[in-house]
Amino acid sequence: MTDKARLDEVLAQLDAGQDDALTRLLDFLRIPSISTDPAYRSDVRKAAEWLQGELQQLGFEARVHDTAGHPMVTAHSPRGNARSLLFYGHYDVQPVDPLELWDRPPFEPELQTGDNGKVIRGRGASDDKGQLMTFVEAFRAWKTVHGSLPTDLILLFEGEEESGSPSLRPFLREHADELRASLAMICDTGLYSDGRPAITTQLRGLVGEEVVIRAADRDLHSGMFGGLAANPIMILAQALGALKDSDGRVTLPGFYDGVNDLDDSLARDWAALGFDATDFLSKVGLSQPIGEKGRTSLEMVWNRPTAEINGIAGGYAGDGFKTVLPAEARAKVSFRLTGKQDSEKIRAAFRDHIRAHVPEDCSVEFHEHGGGPASVMDISDTAFALAKQALTDEWEREAAYIGSGGSIPIAGDFKQILDMDSMLIGFGRDDDRIHSPNEKYDVESFHKGARSWARILAELR
Repeated sequence: MTDKARLDEVLAQLDAGQDDALTRLLDFLRIPSISTDPAYRSDVRKAAEWLQGELQQLGFEARVHDTAGHPMVTAHSPRGNARSLLFYGHYDVQPVDPLELWDRPPFEPELQTGDNGKVIRGRGASDDKGQLMTFVEAFRAWKTVHGSLPTDLILLFEGEEESGSPSLRPFLREHADELRASLAMICDTGLYSDGRPAITTQLRGLVGEEVVIRAADRDLHSGMFGGLAANPIMILAQALGALKDSDGRVTLPGFYDGVNDLDDSLARDWAALGFDATDFLSKVGLSQPIGEKGRTSLEMVWNRPTAEINGIAGGYAGDGFKTVLPAEARAKVSFRLTGKQDSEKIRAAFRDHIRAHVPEDCSVEFHEHGGGPASVMDISDTAFALAKQALTDEWEREAAYIGSGGSIPIAGDFKQILDMDSMLIGFGRDDDRIHSPNEKYDVESFHKGARSWARILAELR
């Protein structure tokens, strides 16, 4: 039997088994595996054990591993001489509040018919249970048709992604030899905004900082002390305002060390996407793009670093008016990183920048809120071109290499701890309402996602 004939049989099995696959996904979605709320601890374990059972039925050697937090699920197919691949997803979900905004109970999922076809409605449908199950259903169809699993597959399904993954890095270090593969597959991304399939090849890194400036030992009357005593809100505002210049560039010394200009080939690919910044902003009530001069809109979001003020507080902000100089002001600031920027050097430069604005009789303290480098994948690996073609064949639209302005820390962890690049492919859509009430996943995304992984698996074996 030719390789094409073997693949065609698997795809036909996925088509024939679509209803059963949807039933399994609905069963999985009924488990309220909210990792951030201790009240659901037993449900998170129940979801892990549900996955273990499904994978064991398919012939994987599957285990539920206890951690200091929620369990990790690992699974291995038989060993062989094929290229080793690790598949990652997470089975925990976001909290459901505010509950009153849901059209139906979030853990009573159902199939619905929407304006653009059938959808699966329920918490976790898109993020990430539906996406994770595209892997599992592709493996199931392969096993059903050929009687055995492909060799050298490793699965890692996490139960803490939505609560910051506190146990993940220790787990990766402890089980490095068991988990290391030639390439990791991550299914926690989506289609490009116009619905075409996409491979995310780079992610921005992150530095998170909270700064607190204190001046007088109490709030002061602004008439009696204004103009003489230090005002921590003013000090903080001046320091934060000086983070960028008039061209939109960050002013921290050494900030752009390790930042690379966009590769010409990727620049052409991104230009061909036809991104309209004005249209993009119009969906959130804005119309005017801002940012670093001389850079395209996609370049600024995907390939350039930035500094953003995420929150600021101090003084009196209640009803009415209170004329005080506050004793304290605080802000939360994040930096998105690209290329080889060093997150700890940037953290130190930011702290030095703030300290330079604080008078000697005032104090400043800092609180770290996470950090990690950017991830840039080596698309010269032939696996990327093969996967891109497989996606193009399945969706009958040219697949795209795209970037992401956000951060997916697991990709950086795989690189740092396991020395392994990642291929990020997902089938979510912009309107899936992940993290929000009435989350959904298109049935087409679920089904064609599983078919896509079957095609990719056939190409990479």
